Amino acid sequence: MKKTAFYGSILAFAVIMGYVEFLIPFNIGVPGIKLGLANIVPLFLLYKKGFKEAIIVNTGRILLCGILFGNVMSIMYSLSGGTLALIVMYLLKKLPVFSTVGVSVGGAVAHNLGQLLAALWVIGLTAAVYYLPVLTVVAVVTGFLVGIAATLLIRRIRLKD
Repeated sequence: MKKTAFYGSILAFAVIMGYVEFLIPFNIGVPGIKLGLANIVPLFLLYKKGFKEAIIVNTGRILLCGILFGNVMSIMYSLSGGTLALIVMYLLKKLPVFSTVGVSVGGAVAHNLGQLLAALWVIGLTAAVYYLPVLTVVAVVTGFLVGIAATLLIRRIRLKD
């Protein structure tokens, strides 16, 4: 019962972060750029619980946020980006040279790459590749900020097993 309440609370927090992000106007001329606030949650779970828990909660968050604030296409793009990001973060976390911030930056870049690959696959929009340099710069900045926030949470929140 406690486990269900914990993951329900974590999922609710992730959805709230997704909603807050939805409300913040963030337009720098490139479609699809967001701050990535909701990515604090899977990064936190990756360090505190594990890959399986992070992927389950992240997938739930993507589906719920897509249903509440998006559409089928946004769900597809978010799932492709979020899944690739978590895989990359999991692999980078295993390497001793990356801090939580470095893992977050790698995940943010992978997230944008996953979404771009989905766009290429779905709509064949090869022009989207020209967005990659801008997306990468933005991912480094937002990944850095998300990594700092996640690091603070990881250090301050203790979980019982």
